Amino acid sequence: MAPYALPVGIVGTLVSVVLFVYTRYDADRVGVSRPLLWSLATSGTLVAGVVMYLFTSAPLPGVIMTANTGTVLYGFERELTRRDEQPAEPGQLPFGPGESESVDDRLASGDAGPVSGDDPTARSQSADGRPAEPTDAEDVADPR
Repeated sequence: MAPYALPVGIVGTLVSVVLFVYTRYDADRVGVSRPLLWSLATSGTLVAGVVMYLFTSAPLPGVIMTANTGTVLYGFERELTRRDEQPAEPGQLPFGPGESESVDDRLASGDAGPVSGDDPTARSQSADGRPAEPTDAEDVADPR
């Protein structure tokens, strides 16, 4: 057994317990459905990562990905819950095929799309509404 195994195991266990408690508290506060399940998912994947690190020869990037999976998925679920008025449904997209957010919904959420001048491919217009002539700063065909 490696000399660092005991400290890593102790720290991993303590961090897992703290993560479980905090996830449960945060999920209750935000209103995420099934807070106990999310608490188990976040702390369980961390424990799995610590066990893989200590007792297997798994590559370190895989161990890190395993340890972070539950926390990342909980972050997505939390964002969906805070964004929508309804609780998030696992396995269901917010919009069905062919549906999209209406312009009014985007304006209300503050995501109205690009503002004039944000689109680098858009050409500027003169005062009378006609497209302006290309300048040196814009892509112009090279005469060479």
